[in-house]
Amino acid sequence: MILAMNLRIPLVLPTLLGLLFTLTFLTGQGQSKSKITTGAEQLDVLLPLIQNKSVALMVNNTSVIGRVHLVDSLQHLKINIKKILAVEHGFRGKADAGETVGDEIDTATGLSVVSIYGKTKKPSAEQLADVDVVIFDIQDVGVRFFTYISSMNYLMEACAENGKKLIILDRPNPNGSFIDGPVLDKELKSFVGMNPIPILHGMTVGELAQMINGEGWIEGGKSCDLQVIPMKKYDHKKKYSLLIKPSPNLPNDHAIALYPSTCLLEGTVISVGRGTRTPFEVLGNPLLKNQSFQFKPETIEGMSKNPPFENKICFGIDLRKEKTNGLTLSYLIKLYRSYPDKEKFFTSYFNTLAGNKILKEQIKKGMSEEDIKDTWRKELNQFKTLRKKYLLYP
Repeated sequence: MILAMNLRIPLVLPTLLGLLFTLTFLTGQGQSKSKITTGAEQLDVLLPLIQNKSVALMVNNTSVIGRVHLVDSLQHLKINIKKILAVEHGFRGKADAGETVGDEIDTATGLSVVSIYGKTKKPSAEQLADVDVVIFDIQDVGVRFFTYISSMNYLMEACAENGKKLIILDRPNPNGSFIDGPVLDKELKSFVGMNPIPILHGMTVGELAQMINGEGWIEGGKSCDLQVIPMKKYDHKKKYSLLIKPSPNLPNDHAIALYPSTCLLEGTVISVGRGTRTPFEVLGNPLLKNQSFQFKPETIEGMSKNPPFENKICFGIDLRKEKTNGLTLSYLIKLYRSYPDKEKFFTSYFNTLAGNKILKEQIKKGMSEEDIKDTWRKELNQFKTLRKKYLLYP
């Protein structure tokens, strides 16, 4: 895993062309004809848009160009960076899930870090007053309830309200070949589901931002001054391995692939393995003693603080070698049927994660996964048709 946040490389070159050449060399661009080129790697496109501008960046530890963080690159290129807007898990990606992120001065860069994952989740007019343009560059995982896209939605809203240009540097969706799950019921709009999209939407952040803009989903029907710098050589079927974990509890590609299915269990009494080295790959509860597999959640610095069922043995299922293929309800159904007190299995959070009020009732009634998925089909097909309008890649 490459952790490039603190890598700072001095550049003293006389021309912008020379700087770009050096950054290209350092990041390894052009080494492979089949290599995906992210939006961030296209500095020749980005720099003319931000030269002589005051810039804010919504970025985190995944915002790298090869081995160099985007912030480091732009600072060396003398771009006027006013502030960092910090989302869930913070600028450095070390805060636990749901943990409040505070304002601070980043010691490595000297930049002001403004939290939009605390008292407020949308940048204020005051916070954007000294900014001409905002850049969004965060690695997403293509799942509706992963909150980076919600932060992007609020950022689009703030830019629309305050007349600021937003540039999105596009990155691959590691779950980009899948479109599945119930489409969000608008009555259940929340920070883990803001727009009527399925759990697996099969879009990059750039494509999704175009959909949000184009469908008038910004509050008040406003439109954001949006520009997406698309990737080169990317398509939705191409496998993409993340070099940097997108959040503390998604440490590997397998966990990311399981996440659309296993995260639903966070709306139940089941532990999803927070407090282990394999979160979202192991599932269990202390009462599931009819299951042979067991694990014990513990506080792990940098991953999970005070996890559910801390220091208690949980019995359940081991998915570490499970083959993945998009969204499955099989783990949820199996654990519901195995749990001794079914009336207490679901929590009030489940409907929010699921995005509808009927999935829980369907599972309680004993419906099969196939029959449940049939009830999603009409809305999914409508979404797939809508999605085609905003695709940037095959």
